[in-house]
Amino acid sequence: MVFQTIFFAIAAYVAGAIPFGKIIARYVARIDITKRGSGNIGATNVARELGMKWGIITLILDLLKGFVPVVLFSHFFAQAGPFHEAALAGIGICALLGHMFPVFLGFRGGKGVATALGVYLAISPLSCLCSLVVFIIIVMIWNYISLGSMLLAAVMPVFLILFGKPQPLIIGSLIMAVLICYKHKVNIQALIRGEERRWKDRKRKDNSNQANSSSSLSNSSSE
Repeated sequence: MVFQTIFFAIAAYVAGAIPFGKIIARYVARIDITKRGSGNIGATNVARELGMKWGIITLILDLLKGFVPVVLFSHFFAQAGPFHEAALAGIGICALLGHMFPVFLGFRGGKGVATALGVYLAISPLSCLCSLVVFIIIVMIWNYISLGSMLLAAVMPVFLILFGKPQPLIIGSLIMAVLICYKHKVNIQALIRGEERRWKDRKRKDNSNQANSSSSLSNSSSE
């Protein structure tokens, strides 16, 4: 089973490294998403630059990068015990590392929240749902996607403990939470300085830009 676990771990990394956000932006809008907006390849930046539809598609694809490897491993090697649980956690972490540090983009990837959600959904759907509720509450109150994302990752180990999940999965979720917070280090600094952009502010700015573009087009037409 060790060989199979190593194979799945490598496959999970490769799958996680597929930059769906960059691919979608390239073929849909002919743009390099890493040079637009926040420069991130994740769903939030894609939604802001290409629209909610493509952001949701990116979110689903990034989520599947974490979900599919863990589910497939569980299906083909459905064994109870600490090694199996540790293997599941390791495969999930490999998928997350692939998204965060993709070999196809010079190891500069996304922040991993959607991919981590896919892993969480595979190992504990109820814990995943509870963490999503925390995320939604935080974003609704403070309008910070980054803060909601970090707290989602931080509370996941707590919910796994509450729902009686095995220790290897809990440790794996702690490692994933640390990785996600690390990838948000710029956002953490901006939050501390009070400079982090709120989600509503981003939407207002996008609407303003669209209005200005429409106005410019109208003026050009009248001339």
